[in-house]
Amino acid sequence: MSVLASLSPRALAAPESGIVEIMNYARGRDGLIPLWAGEGDLPSPDFINRAASDALIGGETFYTWQRGIPELRQALSRYYARHFGVDLSPEHFYVTGSGMQSIVLSVQALTSPGDEMIHLSPAWPNIVSAIELAGAKSVAMPLSFEGGRWVLDLERLEAAITPRTKAMFINTPSNPTGWTASREDLAAMLAIARRHGLWILADEIYALYYFGGAARAPSFLDVMEEGDRIIFANSFSKNWSMTGWRVGWIVAPLEMGQTIENLIQYSTSGVAQFMQRGAVAALDHGDGFIRENYERALTSRDILCDALIATNRVETLKPDGALYAFLKIDGIADSRLAALDIVDKTGVGLAPGTAFGIGGEQFLRACFLRNPAQVTEAAARLADYVSKL
Repeated sequence: MSVLASLSPRALAAPESGIVEIMNYARGRDGLIPLWAGEGDLPSPDFINRAASDALIGGETFYTWQRGIPELRQALSRYYARHFGVDLSPEHFYVTGSGMQSIVLSVQALTSPGDEMIHLSPAWPNIVSAIELAGAKSVAMPLSFEGGRWVLDLERLEAAITPRTKAMFINTPSNPTGWTASREDLAAMLAIARRHGLWILADEIYALYYFGGAARAPSFLDVMEEGDRIIFANSFSKNWSMTGWRVGWIVAPLEMGQTIENLIQYSTSGVAQFMQRGAVAALDHGDGFIRENYERALTSRDILCDALIATNRVETLKPDGALYAFLKIDGIADSRLAALDIVDKTGVGLAPGTAFGIGGEQFLRACFLRNPAQVTEAAARLADYVSKL
């Protein structure tokens, strides 16, 4: 028997990331403008690095609280009071080894093999694999693409529910589409979940990257009531340029505390204490840096979208939220092949829509959280490429 034949079928079925495939293909090329990954070009700020460095040098290198150090959970409580206007005790928060782990642990907590979890598609591919690796079935509920904008059909969403459905994964603002649920959308989805006794796993990582005129995007926190079955998965990656730190958090009902702590114990046994000190600094002193990142994203969003829309060959509208332009280019049917061709001919790295599931096949994703001058250059290269198709 071969090595691979002896492995778990579930592990073997885990797909290669369609995003990482393009990154590995072209990483390190001269003149490359990498818009493929969901991160900006600013490093973590000094005040965060310094807090972590001081703690590391000070000897905070031992095992620590599985749920997160008390100071970080208290800082998360203050952050939610400041940005979401809710009073959540520190006992609602659990520190994880990335937003990805927050999703994985939440899926493990909510589903059993054979259960189903609905997700809106196109979607970040990792959620689909997280569900499938847990032994559950991921059920894609496609958004509609109408006039350059993505639209949720609530009747179709409810029709996707079966007796095996356990939860709905809702990412808003959305990666990759930029679709952002209104308060009315959230209330309607919550009503559906209540009617069918479902959980909602809410990914609101991009809540502060909202271009709709308010300080943040609408949140399930605005419409939920005591007893609603909602878990929130989040991360330090996007707001504070901490993608490489791999630190995230979960917000969950108090009753789940020991269960989530146990899942953390048997996966990573907690996040390094010195890294958590950096996360405390991010929450307590990082609102100005978030605003800097927001302004950078807004300016670059407009540069990229205006240039490509002006070609009359790209169908998209400026997204309401998140960090991505999801582009439908005339003449492109297979976005994977197009992403390879584009990086070869232009030096601009894009993520292929094929990586994001049903509905994304003809699209390409560009992350615009970068220096506006660099985005201007990328837009010019892409516009020239499009004009020659």
